[in-house]
Amino acid sequence: MPKFLCLQRSLSNAAGPSERPSPAQMQAMYAKFDEWRQTFRDNIVDLGGRLGAGRVAVADPAPDGPLVEVKELVGGYMIVSASDLEEAVRIARQCPGLVRPGSGVEVIEIHAPPG
Repeated sequence: MPKFLCLQRSLSNAAGPSERPSPAQMQAMYAKFDEWRQTFRDNIVDLGGRLGAGRVAVADPAPDGPLVEVKELVGGYMIVSASDLEEAVRIARQCPGLVRPGSGVEVIEIHAPPG
């Protein structure tokens, strides 16, 4: 079955940071997430996670100007298997907390290396 990379991304037209959920809201979100994870356990290849510190590897000499940090664009990732792109989008869209105001998920098919 094909694999798909799901990148949680900030949307450029998003308003400022949203309010932090209350402890009760977080508990409800985790319960929904666990239900989603059980529903799609056969599709989840790598649940991924949030991204931490990193650096951009560039050719010598380094290009001029500031480089956009990945963590400013991508909040996290996961890899799912699905029969096609539409199914992968459906799985990602149903993940609680992944698609929300100010962010969305870019779903990209991963092609296996030849050979």
